[in-house]
This record gives sequence, C-alpha cells and structure tokens, in this order.
Amino acid sequence: MSNRLKLVDVTVGYPGRMVLEEVSLSIPTGEVFAIVGPNGVGKSTLIKASSGILPLLKGQIIVQDQDIRSLTPDQRAKRIGVVPQATHIPPFFTAQQVVLMGRTPYLGWLSREGQHDYDLVEAAMARTHTSELADRKMGELSGGEAQRVLIARALAQSPSILLLDEPTAHLDLRHQDETLKLIQALARERELSVLIALHDLNLVARYADRVALLSNATVKKQGVPWDVLTPTDLAEAYGVEIHVLDHPIHGTPLVLSG
Repeated sequence: MSNRLKLVDVTVGYPGRMVLEEVSLSIPTGEVFAIVGPNGVGKSTLIKASSGILPLLKGQIIVQDQDIRSLTPDQRAKRIGVVPQATHIPPFFTAQQVVLMGRTPYLGWLSREGQHDYDLVEAAMARTHTSELADRKMGELSGGEAQRVLIARALAQSPSILLLDEPTAHLDLRHQDETLKLIQALARERELSVLIALHDLNLVARYADRVALLSNATVKKQGVPWDVLTPTDLAEAYGVEIHVLDHPIHGTPLVLSG
C-alpha cells in the first residue's frame, strides 16, 4: 500500500502562536484518514497546509514523492482535490459550473473546456448523484446537495489525494451519513488518499480507517479508531470525562462524554 501524501515534521505558526508542531503523517491509498481534536487545535490548518496554501516554518509535505513546494499551483491542483465546507461557495453559479471549475488546472491560457472536460464533469456528477442538480443555482441547494457538488468538483480534477475540511458541518444526520459513505466509497474505488478533518468522533469511528488525535499543537496518537479513541487519550485532549463503548450495531467505538 502506497502513501501518496506524507507530512514530515510539519510545523505551522503565526506570530506569538504555534498552531502545529512537528506533525508527521502518512496517508495510505484507498483509505480515509481522519484528523480529530478539540476546537482550535489546528485541524483546518493541517488541511490547508496539506493543500500547499499555508507556508511551513519547518518540515515537508510530500505529494507523490515530490515536495509540495516544488509544484506549481496547477500541478498541485491536478494531484490534490480540496473540499471546503459547503458554506464557502458563490450562490449564483449553477452546480454544473461549479463542478466544471475542477477542470481549470488542465486548461491552457484562454482555452475553453472541451468534450473530454465535459465528459469528466458528467461522470463526476453522476457518481455523486448531482446530475439532476446541474442547472440549479448553488444558493438554492440544501447543505447536503451543495456538499456533494463540491465533492464532484474535486473529482473532476482527477486527483489522487482528497482533502476535506469538516464536510459534515451543518448537515443533518441523514446527509452526514450519505456524505461520509460516498467519501469512503470513493477512497476505495479510485484508490484515493483521503485526509479529512472531522468534529464528530462517532462518525470518525464508523467511517475512518485511521485517526490522528491532535492535542497541544501536535499528534498525540495515531492508528486505527479503537487504538486512538480511548477514554484516557480523549479525556486528556478534550478536558472532559469520556466513556467508550462497543457500538451495538456497527461494532465501532461509541464515544460518550460526561
């Protein structure tokens, strides 16, 4: 199993504040790797750094055996698809126009999309069940619909790495489940390396193959959910009493606080 995305001693900070310090992760192909931790611990910062848009104070981010700093923006975009929260999209674009933006890295200066680009957009929308939304404005879509459109846009880039920042934020329970099932299936089908920041530990337990727990600017622990989502480690990171039980249906960790 290869690792298309590696973080080696990644350190990111701002004046007077260290956000991430010597974080090292390897994201296997075909798996979902979740980042968890309390609010403000640096989950979104880690996603942004992994996409190449945040400078590092120290360390390396390796994308398909290349330092991300050696890649042009278009080269990065051909390798890495980024799915932000659905609230960060212009409301007046149609769903198809948004997905078509995923082809931008492949277009030359002043060139227009060709049939191949439209074929890839159509395939991405079909796989994410957004084809029927093609002509609708993004501002008219539900949170779950808009999130699927953003995933389709990332797929249209034909990436090998998928980065997602809290993709289930503001979604109801059904759409949380549908979104993460889709992400999990895409990781398997397309052999993507998926790095995802998630807030809900029980969603992480169900859908992540591996987990990294961030605490005090660094990785406290990483591994499979049962090894990382433990009462002791979670209580120390989150500052509350934690109980972890066997989920009666899924057999995954069931995390309860208080």
